[in-house]
Amino acid sequence: METNKKIAKVKIYSTPTCPYCHMAKDYLKAKNVKFEDIDVSSNENAAREMIAKSGFTGVPQIEINGKVIVGFDRAAIDKELGL
Repeated sequence: METNKKIAKVKIYSTPTCPYCHMAKDYLKAKNVKFEDIDVSSNENAAREMIAKSGFTGVPQIEINGKVIVGFDRAAIDKELGL
């Protein structure tokens, strides 16, 4: 019997050249977490949205159900996902 986990809405603001972005996406994939990948290097509106939400320009920024985690922080990601 499978446990019912809350389905999280996850967005990751990233750039193609950011190694921590790749690590964060690989981590989410390994945990079978679906996410929307937003490339802020090619989407100026998304970059502005990301900065407005967090106050930071650095990537990755991971938004889980409206809560923004700046940087690749495994413990914070697991906490928000309930893992």
